[in-house]
Amino acid sequence: MYNQKKTSALLKTMSFERFGGTKEELKCAKLIQEELKKIKLDSKLESFPVQMGNIKKAKLEVVAPFKIDIECNAYMCCANTPAKGIEADFYYFEQASEVNVKQAKGKICLVNGYVGMKLYKDFAKAGAIALISFNGNIDFPNGYDLDRREMRKTLAGIKNIPAVNILVKDAMMLIEKNVSKVKLTTIQETTTVKSHNVVCDIKGTEGSDVIVLTAHYDSVRFSKGAYDNATGSVCLYALADYFSKNQPKHTLRFVWCGSEERGLLGSKAYVEKHKKELDDIKLCINIDMIGSTLGKRIAVCTSDMSLVNCIDYLGKVVGFPISAKQDVYSSDSTPFADADIPALSFARITPNGGGDIHHRYDVLEHLSDRYLFEDIDFILEFTKRMANAYIIPVPRVVPQNMKDAIDAYFCREKGEKK
Repeated sequence: MYNQKKTSALLKTMSFERFGGTKEELKCAKLIQEELKKIKLDSKLESFPVQMGNIKKAKLEVVAPFKIDIECNAYMCCANTPAKGIEADFYYFEQASEVNVKQAKGKICLVNGYVGMKLYKDFAKAGAIALISFNGNIDFPNGYDLDRREMRKTLAGIKNIPAVNILVKDAMMLIEKNVSKVKLTTIQETTTVKSHNVVCDIKGTEGSDVIVLTAHYDSVRFSKGAYDNATGSVCLYALADYFSKNQPKHTLRFVWCGSEERGLLGSKAYVEKHKKELDDIKLCINIDMIGSTLGKRIAVCTSDMSLVNCIDYLGKVVGFPISAKQDVYSSDSTPFADADIPALSFARITPNGGGDIHHRYDVLEHLSDRYLFEDIDFILEFTKRMANAYIIPVPRVVPQNMKDAIDAYFCREKGEKK
């Protein structure tokens, strides 16, 4: 078995902010390496570049019909405004409808909450000159940190514009007070730094087939990331601990991915760097958020349906309640599936109000050792069966319906290159 005491201790030790590309993320990567060394496993750091923005000024001012400053954070790596800022009409871009798109041109626009790829494509096409997003909860207007968001390369590649984030209470005020004109200033220096993947191999006794096991170890700003995803990271450690004492038939490659929260950057970097080795990889098993006190167990398989059936069957055999389905999961399994490697993600998803992620309330107190170890035990049982199979039973293919779903996830147009 794996050492539950050490696994629980590692979860506590990892629970600190570790944003991708920072010294704190690197500290966590080295911590994982140290724990692997204690169980006599060698590992290596594989670095990859990520952008960072040194924000010098972020200011949002209401100009008409009254004057007031709004607390804001500039999007890291967004476009700079002129030193004096840009002043324009204010518009609430509710959705990418034809009416909203037509009315947004040349304006500084507020959008609803998070800005995904599809919305951003429509927003940029509309000709808006700057973006305002918001975060928080109107029921708890002062209970949330002001998010530090970023203009990811995937968005900047479409069109890089100045952008800021505000709190939901201020977004409501802009609408309720019929604000008509605002001024926005963003000034920053963009640099390139390193993020890291931690890679550890346990060689199999037979053949060249490889199963990759992944979990991201980074967190977002302000968050200790205990649930998302220190839990997945310690699950990976527990599996490595077990197989270090019980050599599998097929080689297991453990990859603790950096900068997942910044756009799956670690898993994307791994797949890109190891293109020539991908043919040997028969399956990717990803763990992203387990062990919550309240929740339900899921397995999302970007693969042939046989993998869904396999997990459903195993759950019934061993008495583990899990819902398996064929779909795309927004984590490090997806870049592997995008490279035609069958992939799945295990998770224990919390119900509304039962625990959340991506803010300071992602803490150890919302987790349960009981459910953490139950989750690890099942994932270990599944991995043992794959790792010691006479033939890995999952077809080495990603079916067309899943390829289409991956394209939709990455907002790729038909025929657009990966």
